[in-house]
Amino acid sequence: MRSLHRYFWLYLLALSGLWLATDFTPWSTAPNFFAWRAVLMQYGGVLAMGVMSAAMVLAARPVAVEPQLGGLDKMYRLHKWLGIAALVISLSHWLLAKAPKWMVGWGWLERPARGPRPELLDAPVQQFFLSQRGWAEGVGEWAFYGALVLMVLALIQRFPYRYFFKTHHLMAVAYLALVAHSVFLLRFEDWTGLLGPAMAALMAAGTVSALRVLRGRVGAGRTVAGQVAALRQHPALDVLEVDVQCAGRWPGHQPGQFAFLTLHEGEGHHPYTIASAWKGQGTITFVIKALGDYTRTLKDRVRVGDAVRVEGPYGRFTFDGPCRRQIWVGAGIGITPFIARLQALAAAPDGRAIDLFHPTSVYDEHAIGLLARDAEAAGVKLHVLWSERDGLLDAQRLVAAVPDWEDADIWFCGPAPFGAALKKGLLALGMPESRFHQEAFQMR
Repeated sequence: MRSLHRYFWLYLLALSGLWLATDFTPWSTAPNFFAWRAVLMQYGGVLAMGVMSAAMVLAARPVAVEPQLGGLDKMYRLHKWLGIAALVISLSHWLLAKAPKWMVGWGWLERPARGPRPELLDAPVQQFFLSQRGWAEGVGEWAFYGALVLMVLALIQRFPYRYFFKTHHLMAVAYLALVAHSVFLLRFEDWTGLLGPAMAALMAAGTVSALRVLRGRVGAGRTVAGQVAALRQHPALDVLEVDVQCAGRWPGHQPGQFAFLTLHEGEGHHPYTIASAWKGQGTITFVIKALGDYTRTLKDRVRVGDAVRVEGPYGRFTFDGPCRRQIWVGAGIGITPFIARLQALAAAPDGRAIDLFHPTSVYDEHAIGLLARDAEAAGVKLHVLWSERDGLLDAQRLVAAVPDWEDADIWFCGPAPFGAALKKGLLALGMPESRFHQEAFQMR
């Protein structure tokens, strides 16, 4: 995650540097508060549109940047941070626009006299931009209100996903309105400096992405139709296995990757880790845990033969790395990517020494038997830790079980707090942070 933090802050610094290089205003030259307000309004507008444009581009799931950001899960994490930054900056921008007007009305501030705007007869383009400021301000204000509501809804985890995925598309409409607002409200002279071309490129990329979102074209080139080929229930684990037979050409996937699966149009697509190795027959298996309102209903709603759509594959949790030793920790439903990897290794061993830890609060003898069978076929040493019988797994216990742990890459999938605690413990024991791999599997 450190690299994501670095990208985030470097991006904000780059936008700030471009603005400062184009619109450097020494403290001594601004005659009053309102002059400084105008400068800060421009700065806030540049930052807000910069982060919203980047967030909109990431919303279109550009696979070309997955390697740099570490996978779509990390890309969505950065998208969320950019969205929160846009919310805070836009709110500050709005308050800076409104609060001085309120204070003038209350008699707390006095606005300096302002004469009529000059007619720029010899600069018709600039005059046109000035003439559009009134409606652009109004459009921007109402787009801000809409975007504010949508961004707050996106941050409320209790807001049902089936409504979230529909309402969040409206962010593209608000973004396009804010692009129009920014085109006419950015200082005209800034368009010819360093800042103008950069902002034009960002807003153009954001506009293309917004139009793709509105047209439903996100992931269209990576989507195949299919149907449910088989279903297997594990009642003790509250888990449903779904085999999907692709009708179109699925490009194949690596163990550890995930895909967006649409089982019911009204519920939208949901991300699930692929629980099967790719063997070229067009069948993909998903293991779905009943964790939310929708997934709890699947055992009663999904039938063999149902039409589905699969979009992907995505993700970089693919067990690559230079170490010839690996330690896997699949906690609860986090065992899913490791099942796919076990199947792949059974067919094509890679010579690595691997220990797989599976901490679980529910012991299902049949499911554990299947896991043990796959681990034996792959030549992987399996450690099943049933919390009721064996207690909890922590860093000390892991390194005691694997004496050569210092030579290993750690691959973790499971509850985020557990992963954070395990990572902290291993770092304290001297593990380099780069050797701990964890998927940030949260798409909102």
